[in-house]
Amino acid sequence: MSRTAKISRKTKETRIELSLDLDGTGKVSAATGVGFLDHMLDHLGKHGACDITLTAKGDLQVDDHHTTEDVGICLGEALVKALGDKAGIRRFGSASVPMEESLANVAVDLSGRAAVVFNVRFSGGKIGTFDTQLVEEFFRRLAATAGMNLHVSVPYGSNDHHVAEAIFKAFAQALRTAKEIDPARRGEVPSTKGTL
Repeated sequence: MSRTAKISRKTKETRIELSLDLDGTGKVSAATGVGFLDHMLDHLGKHGACDITLTAKGDLQVDDHHTTEDVGICLGEALVKALGDKAGIRRFGSASVPMEESLANVAVDLSGRAAVVFNVRFSGGKIGTFDTQLVEEFFRRLAATAGMNLHVSVPYGSNDHHVAEAIFKAFAQALRTAKEIDPARRGEVPSTKGTL
């Protein structure tokens, strides 16, 4: 069974082409025009064992907001499509990932219901030219579109780049577990309702 998806999104603000393979080896080709976002997507694919090919053309003359937001939306749509009815998956995943002095804890439930708790403080407003508040925006859009419960907590960390990187790596690890096929489920949907 192929767990792949291709998504195209075109608005007045962005044009995005995305392909996702949930059972990949971590190969990522991301060209969004937002260097820091590309760097974080590399981590997402590598540590989530997903192959991602992504091109985005956005209104970067305004700022990075629309591009970052819409990439999150497209990844959420791709997850929904690639997961299908979610039969046999583990559904839940969590990870605690250190990055130098920073620690990120992320928990995921691919429940079909969107809920986000984002308990993170950045010390500054920018990482290079990237607005730190866009990290939360990216994950809120991804979770809302994918229909996932997503809890992100960073109990400590002083370097904003390290904080963001720890979050993306922890999310990737949590998603990797949640999307895995669990042999014990024998193809059943992991819900007492029988559907997700």
